[in-house]
Amino acid sequence: MPLSWNEIRSNALGFSKEWATGVKEEAEAKSFWDDFFRIFGLTRRHVASFEEPVKNLSGSYGFIDLFWKGTLLVEHKSRGKSLTKAQSQAMDYIQSLQREGRGDEAPRYLIVSDFAKIALHDLEEETSVEIPMGELHQRIELFGFIPGYKQHRLEPDDPINIKAVAIMGDLHDALEAGGYHGHQLERMLVRVLFCLFAEDTGIFERSAFELFLKNHTLADGSDLGSRLAQFFVVLNTPTTTRQSNLQEELSTLPYVNGELFAEFLDFAAFNRAMRNALISCTRFDWSRISPAVFGALFQAVMDTKERRQKGAHYTSERDIMKTISPLFLDALKESLEKAGASKPKLKAFLDRLSQIKLLDPACGCGNFLVVAYRELRLLELEALKRLYKGSKQSMLDVSTLSRVDVDQLYGIEIEEWPARIAEVAIWLMDHQMNQRLSQAFGAYYVRLPLVKSPHIVHGNALRIDWNDVLPAKQCTYVLGNPPFVGKAFRTSEQNEDMAMVWGKANGTGVLDYVTCWHKKSAEFCRESNIEIALVSTNSIAQGEQVGLVWGSLPGIVINFAHRTFAWSSEARGKAHVHVVIVGFSRQDKSPKRLFDYDAGSEEPSETNPSRLNAYLIDGPPILIHSRSKPICSVPPIVFGSMPNDGGALILNDKERKELLRIHPDAKGLLRRFVGALEFINSQSRWCLWLEGVSPDRWRSIQPIVDRVQACRKHRMESKRGITQNLAKSPYLFGEIRQPTSAYILVPSVSSEGRRYIPIGFCGRDVIASNLSLVVPNGGLYEFGILTSSMHMAWVRTVCGRMKSDYRYSAKLVYNNYPWPEKPTDKQKEAVEAAAQGVLDARALYADSTLADLYDPLSMPAELSKAHAKLDRAVEKCYRPQPFPSDRSRVEFLFELYQQLTQPITSETKKKP
Repeated sequence: MPLSWNEIRSNALGFSKEWATGVKEEAEAKSFWDDFFRIFGLTRRHVASFEEPVKNLSGSYGFIDLFWKGTLLVEHKSRGKSLTKAQSQAMDYIQSLQREGRGDEAPRYLIVSDFAKIALHDLEEETSVEIPMGELHQRIELFGFIPGYKQHRLEPDDPINIKAVAIMGDLHDALEAGGYHGHQLERMLVRVLFCLFAEDTGIFERSAFELFLKNHTLADGSDLGSRLAQFFVVLNTPTTTRQSNLQEELSTLPYVNGELFAEFLDFAAFNRAMRNALISCTRFDWSRISPAVFGALFQAVMDTKERRQKGAHYTSERDIMKTISPLFLDALKESLEKAGASKPKLKAFLDRLSQIKLLDPACGCGNFLVVAYRELRLLELEALKRLYKGSKQSMLDVSTLSRVDVDQLYGIEIEEWPARIAEVAIWLMDHQMNQRLSQAFGAYYVRLPLVKSPHIVHGNALRIDWNDVLPAKQCTYVLGNPPFVGKAFRTSEQNEDMAMVWGKANGTGVLDYVTCWHKKSAEFCRESNIEIALVSTNSIAQGEQVGLVWGSLPGIVINFAHRTFAWSSEARGKAHVHVVIVGFSRQDKSPKRLFDYDAGSEEPSETNPSRLNAYLIDGPPILIHSRSKPICSVPPIVFGSMPNDGGALILNDKERKELLRIHPDAKGLLRRFVGALEFINSQSRWCLWLEGVSPDRWRSIQPIVDRVQACRKHRMESKRGITQNLAKSPYLFGEIRQPTSAYILVPSVSSEGRRYIPIGFCGRDVIASNLSLVVPNGGLYEFGILTSSMHMAWVRTVCGRMKSDYRYSAKLVYNNYPWPEKPTDKQKEAVEAAAQGVLDARALYADSTLADLYDPLSMPAELSKAHAKLDRAVEKCYRPQPFPSDRSRVEFLFELYQQLTQPITSETKKKP
């Protein structure tokens, strides 16, 4: 294990005195650097070599004075020589390494010295510092990377992450190909990962695992399985009970325990290639992978097909912080600031931290728990610094300072591999936090053996009682990112989960799988003050699911929320999922916190409304349910006509032309047939429309007769009695709702990328399909309201979704929409004029489809201006002041909805 900082400083002071008179590079440099590594309790030859050959541009060889592959390059000069030239020479060596294809060996750090001074260059952080030899002990922390203290700057998309997955993937594939698989393979890889991190982060002595593999296993790999088993047994054996004749690489290992190495695994049968694969893993600098991303990365190791994709991406810490900050972190930071330097308050704060217990009931590889734990430890460290400021560090027992521990973390994960990875990731984060504690108080501290463990349960969170994992009365917070699975993509097992959680509640079959965790969380906190924050698809805050989900969670209040934003998927190249984060409990907290995202913005703006409803707006606590009639005095809206014909009554352009070529007299029997797709994209479809047509007009046209017969056959073969009955009139559509005059057509499905749904007018001869909705008696005023930003704001909040597209609903969207209450004639005329302006702007581009005109990238300026004018005219029908955002529009409309429906609600209650 690394020495404490106090010991290292003391050694550095002795080193400075010993080498105060060093002069000649050739005679003394090697001894100098051997002694330098002893400052940190390391043997130089275990990690670095002298005179490493590297070919320069001229083809001749130069020799690096000291080289630690991937970590450090040293160039030493005699006293008084130029350190600038030494640095230039060192950089030339690095370029030569790159040219030789040895880029993996390129170091992060450069040190140049002339005995009198040591200059350290961090190529990753792009920093440099020159230290006089007499001051080395005062700046020795800068060299913390040597014993394993130094942390790297961790970048989300660092190519190093992909390489780490590839390295472990090769080892995984080699073991699996040899017949070592399942639970045994998963446990083996978790242990190997721990050992790799341990030797690069100071848990083990530097290169302890690598040296054991190289020096004490046969080159052909034949004994590697048994030797690994021995290595693991030693890690699980207290140092006081170990055999006295163990090799040095084993006897110096720490006692780990913590169940990580307790289970006996079958020996893995290695060969030469597999041994080489394992040894190649040790050459990688595992300290460069943060435990916060480590789990998500290495889940990909088990998935060979998607390894290349998944290896470079993970749930970003930024998005995790969006969950934990408003849930508990911000409040804790505020409490710490209020505590100031007050010792009683700081002690009370530390007590509070030590009692917090977190549960992630869909923890995966533990990312949320790892980041949350890190933040708790950082708060604890700051409080400890304040509490013991001015105390003599030598008098403090560092091992008793930190009381926040990994056993405060609880998780449930359905797959075993991620569950085990989560445990290791948490342990490694704990070690990194202990390193910070060591640096702050000058004494080395490591929690070994692992007496306490995170409680990660391998099981189905929807089928077990969470109280068996963590009793609700002991739990403080529930958090996480449960799986996003829509109805169409659920497995049979997931459908069974849904049935178990939701029971026979009406309509819940359409809910997203993630809602099961909301239901279970609400039940879990039934008799406690647990606060919950879950990431979810935004379907739970819009459309039909809102009433079904939140209406089934009585007593639950929403305390904070992130409105819709893009959450990165776990695989590079896949589409973003649009999500919300909802923080809720049974305890009403005030003020609320609402985070909103402007288009294209990754950072939210925050407001503090006095209330938050299930649609995540500052509005009354109402839920929008389907309604058979409009709440306002407006024309009704209905679906278009449904053929129910098996395609027999529908024709494409080619079929229509062929029919009219042979039977020109059939022209009056064919009508243009328009649904959402055809209307928006100007596509041509046709239908046989025989309503009110005398049979003698079409019975002599054999192609029509054939189609009618095909329709009859389709209906008779149906298992539904209603459809079978329609076979009595196979020449008619199954459901006819065609207006007798011009009408407004509303596409039933439209892309969410459009600012407006492309609504328009159709003549009575154009047959609207059941994939569109029609307003039979709608005029310019109704068209203007429906195609305005006011209505679109309502649509985005209330309508359901098909994938991510808007799914316009008569009963949910239109019938619940609060129209302007009492617009004046002048206001209505202004809307009608502006609505005509939109139609006129469209007419300027008659050859363009509505899809072209309403694409955000190609919307003509004239059309955009016409819509802006219409929006203002519509808004004036509601109030004189303009609305600054969609959210303000929706908040206003919800207030109006409550006013409009209050009388309806009251009358309903009076009915017997």
